[in-house]
Amino acid sequence: MALIELPRALRGHPVRPPESGIARRRSIWERAHLDPWLLGMLLILMLAGLMVLYSATGQRLEAVIAQGIRFGVALVVMLLLAQLSPTTLLRWALPVYVVGLLMLVAVELVGDMGMGAQRWLVIPGVIRFQPSELMKLAMPLMVAAYLSRRELPPRLRDLAVCALLIGLPVALIAKQPDLGTSLLVATAAIFVVLLAGLSWRFIAALAGLAAAALPLLWMNLHNYQRQRVLTFLDPNSDPLGSGWNIIQSTTAIGSGGVFGKGWLQGTQSQLEFLPERHTDFIVAVLGEEFGLVGMLAVLVLYLLIISRGLWLAAGAQDTFGRLLAGSIVLTFFIYVFVNVGMVSGILPVVGVPLPLVSYGGTSSVTLLAGFGILMAIHAHRRLLPR
Repeated sequence: MALIELPRALRGHPVRPPESGIARRRSIWERAHLDPWLLGMLLILMLAGLMVLYSATGQRLEAVIAQGIRFGVALVVMLLLAQLSPTTLLRWALPVYVVGLLMLVAVELVGDMGMGAQRWLVIPGVIRFQPSELMKLAMPLMVAAYLSRRELPPRLRDLAVCALLIGLPVALIAKQPDLGTSLLVATAAIFVVLLAGLSWRFIAALAGLAAAALPLLWMNLHNYQRQRVLTFLDPNSDPLGSGWNIIQSTTAIGSGGVFGKGWLQGTQSQLEFLPERHTDFIVAVLGEEFGLVGMLAVLVLYLLIISRGLWLAAGAQDTFGRLLAGSIVLTFFIYVFVNVGMVSGILPVVGVPLPLVSYGGTSSVTLLAGFGILMAIHAHRRLLPR
C-alpha cells in the first residue's frame, strides 16, 4: 500500500499561502511617512488662510508671500520630523526640554522687547523667534517620556515631578508676560497627564484646588490682564478703550449674516475698525466677508483635521506614542476653541492665534512640527511591540 503523506498542517507546520511572486509596493505616502488625508486637509486650510489673510492685511501681496514662505518652511520641518522614530523622539525628549528651558532663561536675561513684552530672542541678521513656542512641543514630549517609563495610572510622586516639569517653563513664560502661551504650554502637558489615566475623583480634586487658587492668580495678574477679564464680563464698560476689540469683532461677525458681504468687501476690516485683524482677530474678517456659511466650513475643516489626528493617535502601539500624539491633537483643538471663543466674546482675550490662518511664522512651524511628530508615530507603529 502506498504511504499517504500527511498535510503540513497536521505535522505541526503552518500552512503558508502560495507565493504570488509579486511583492506589495509601498505608496509614496508610506515611503515619506506622511498621511495623505491629514496633509491634504492641512494644505486646504493653509490656502484658505492665505486668501483670508490677503483681505485682512489690506490686500498686501508681500504679507501673503511672506506667510506662504513660512508655510513652506513649516512643511519642510513637518516632513523631516515625520522621518523620526518614536524611539528617537523619546531619546531627545530631555535634551529638547532642557534647551527650551535655557532659552526661556535667556529671554529673561537678554530677550528682545516688543509691544511691551520681552518674549523674543534675536540672532542679528538671521532670525527673531519666540522660545516659548518650542515649549509647546518640548513640554508634552518631556512629560510623555517621563510617564511612559512609570507605572500607569501615575502615582502621587510622579504627579509631583510632572508638576515641577510643567511649572518651571510656565512660570518663565508667564513672566514675559505671555499669559496665552503659558496657558497653552501648560494645557499641552496637562493633556498628557490626563491621558495617562487619572481617576475622575483626582481630576475633580485638582479642579477644586485650581478654583481655590483663582484669587491668588488674580492678585498676580498684570493690570492689563485683569482688564481683559473685566472687559470680557462687560465689554461696554469701556467701549472706546479695552472693550473696543471685542465690540468690533462681534460687530464684524454679526454683520456678515449668513453668506457674508463678499471677499474683500468687509467694512469693519477694510476700513480698519477691527484691530489685529490679520492675527488674533482674523476670524472676524472671515465671518464678515464669508458669513455663517464660511465660518462653518472652516470649523468643519478643523473638526475633520482633529478627527483624523485622533484616529492616527489611537493607532499608536506604545504608551509614549499614545500620550504624545493625543496631546498634540488636543492642543490643536484648544488653539481653535480659544481663538474662536475670544473673538466671539465667550472667552477673555488672551492672544491665541487661529491655527494656520492667522499671520505668524513661529506658530505655524510649531503646529506643523507637531503634526509631523504625529505622522511619525503613526508611520512607525508596526515597528513597535504592542
